[in-house]
Amino acid sequence: MAKEKDTGRKIVAQNKKARHDYTILDTYECGLVLMGTEVKSLRMGRASLVDGFVQIDGGEAWLHNIHVPEYVQGTWTNHTAKRKRKLLMHRAEIDKLESKSQETGHTIVPLALYFLNGRVKVEIALAKGKKEYDKRQTLREKQDTRETNRAISAARRRQRSA
Repeated sequence: MAKEKDTGRKIVAQNKKARHDYTILDTYECGLVLMGTEVKSLRMGRASLVDGFVQIDGGEAWLHNIHVPEYVQGTWTNHTAKRKRKLLMHRAEIDKLESKSQETGHTIVPLALYFLNGRVKVEIALAKGKKEYDKRQTLREKQDTRETNRAISAARRRQRSA
C-alpha cells in the first residue's frame, strides 16, 4: 500500500529580517539536499534562517549558516546543526543568479523554508541591501498605510451606526 503524501505548503521557518534589511529583486524556489535526520528535525518545525546566505561555487549553489538543530532521537548518524547544504536548481537559474549577485550591493538570501507536497523547499531571493534611511522610509510608509486603514474603518463604523 502506497503512503499518502502531505499536500499543501507547511512553513517551517521564515526570515522576516531579510525583508526588512533588503530590497527583494527576484525570488526562486529550490530543493535542498538533506540527510534523514535533518528532515525529521524540520518536520518537528525546528529551523532558523536568520544568518543564512547563498554562495555559488563551481557552478553549484550552496546554502550557508542555516541552523537545523540535531534530531533529538538521532544517534551517531545525526547531522551537524550548521553545515552548508546544496541547493537543487536548474543550471540556467544558477548562472543567472551568479551573474546578478556579482553586481555591487547584491546578495542571495533565504526567505522561507517549507514543505511542499512532502518535499523540503527553500525560497531564496536576489536582494539588494537597504540603507538606514530606506528602512525608516519603509517603516513610515507601513505606519501611514495602517493609520489610513484605521481611519477608513472607523469612518465606516460611524457611518453604519448613524
